[in-house]
Amino acid sequence: MTPELPFALTLGSITFLLTAIWGGPFVEILRRLRLGKQIREAGPQSHLAKTGTPTMGGILILVPVVLITLGLNLARIVQEKLTGSSILLPLVVLIGFGILGGIDDLEGIRGLREQGEGLRARTKFAGQFLLAALIAGVMAFAGGGFQNANGFYLPLYTDFIKLPPLIWIPIAMFILIGTSNAVNFTDGLDGLSGLITASAFAAYGVIAQLQGQTFLVQFSFIMVGACFGFLWYNALPAQMFMGDVGSLALGAALGTVALMTGQWLLLPLIAVIPVAEVVSVVLQIGYFRLSHGQRLFRMAPIHHHFELLGWSETQVVQRFWLVGILSAMVGVSLALLR
Repeated sequence: MTPELPFALTLGSITFLLTAIWGGPFVEILRRLRLGKQIREAGPQSHLAKTGTPTMGGILILVPVVLITLGLNLARIVQEKLTGSSILLPLVVLIGFGILGGIDDLEGIRGLREQGEGLRARTKFAGQFLLAALIAGVMAFAGGGFQNANGFYLPLYTDFIKLPPLIWIPIAMFILIGTSNAVNFTDGLDGLSGLITASAFAAYGVIAQLQGQTFLVQFSFIMVGACFGFLWYNALPAQMFMGDVGSLALGAALGTVALMTGQWLLLPLIAVIPVAEVVSVVLQIGYFRLSHGQRLFRMAPIHHHFELLGWSETQVVQRFWLVGILSAMVGVSLALLR
């Protein structure tokens, strides 16, 4: 076994400990600042009891990830420009989408619009679009700084298939925006989003290890450790919620890692639960309009549908996580078929 993977796993464990240690004081800070979640009345009635639970807990994930990754790679960033740019990109994604999500969370807490609603959908999408365009453009024109960006791998086919920028950039933007929103929709039950995202990052960490992308392996498992540390306080009953500051950032970072490994075709499989969540919302809206008011699911995103079928919150989270882990395992196995 190469030394990179044990070191990355150790980094993940250290990140978990640091996140869990400062999580308790952070929850108290959120409470003192009165950053409580406003639950939408349109959601399941059982969730109304969670009103006031501190939100914006995604900061608990972002801060250690950014600090640890920067600390590990500071010398490399200074000495090797191309490598440094590839190290910085996931951090820029985390910070950029985290700021956008934080603004959305604050708008929802202030209650300037409907209860539990943050930025207008068009405003949020415009921010995601601009960030995704910037990130995709950097990957498209940064040359050797990104080993497997600008194209993709196919299972059972050994060669890397490169795409011209005019094709690559729209695809990359779609993946970044889509994954960001998919994880955001998944963040609706205690522990669900953190578990699913951690599993997906672990899968892409293994894929990056197979490609020899040392820094990406480290980043992926640092993300896993931070997500697990957050879950210490987000497991049912949650002491804090992730909020858009976490879900938008984690989703976009996951999409970035998928793009940088060139294995983004496997993303719908490795992140099957977030994909199912966002697809359920699209289908629900489309069917509602076409059928003039009828619903395909009892409620969307789909985790609420299963709640209304009688599954407990714990059952939904555990069963979705099992599906997520198995799909991630299949995704890694397909990445090996070259």
